[in-house]
Amino acid sequence: MPKRFEQKYKPTIELDLHGLKHHEVYILVEDFILQNQYQLPLRIITGNSNKMKSIVMNVIKTHNFNYSDGDFYNRGYILVLN
Repeated sequence: MPKRFEQKYKPTIELDLHGLKHHEVYILVEDFILQNQYQLPLRIITGNSNKMKSIVMNVIKTHNFNYSDGDFYNRGYILVLN
């Protein structure tokens, strides 16, 4: 990969929630967002669980961040924007 590409497009930091229980997610996501809040955007992989997505979105809204809920082809993640 060319060096100029690496400088222009830094990789997105990800948190994968597959395999976690719903009661474990709130604090984990909160810590992840607050520790990486200066390296936005962040990608949180939720899978297709609506309950998991709602927990993540509640954390994001609590700390006044904007978010995007996946894309047309993959609805299993949430991007934390700013």
